[in-house]
Amino acid sequence: MPITKSEIIIVFVTVPGLREGSRISRAILTSRLAACVNVIPGIQSMYQWKGKIVREKEAMLVLKTTRSRYRKLEQKLKQLHPYEVPEVIAIPLICGSSQYIEWVTKEVANR
Repeated sequence: MPITKSEIIIVFVTVPGLREGSRISRAILTSRLAACVNVIPGIQSMYQWKGKIVREKEAMLVLKTTRSRYRKLEQKLKQLHPYEVPEVIAIPLICGSSQYIEWVTKEVANR
């Protein structure tokens, strides 16, 4: 079956910091739920939470996976994440290197 770009998704997750991001990333990669995780430290987040505007320093995880692995990935993230309501959002990949797309698909294939 040919690999289509629409099978690949990019998932964004904010975490309390670099240490937590590394812990979560390692568990996700070990579980083969993502092929790659970028941990971007030092982001500033502002959001509404329980009637107040909150400002936090966080890190951003950018995970590359497939649509078919999303549900298990989301479940694992919720299990590992310290937030009551973690941000877990995904967008489809529109274009990309065929070699990279093949690699992502191979790395997260059910084994």
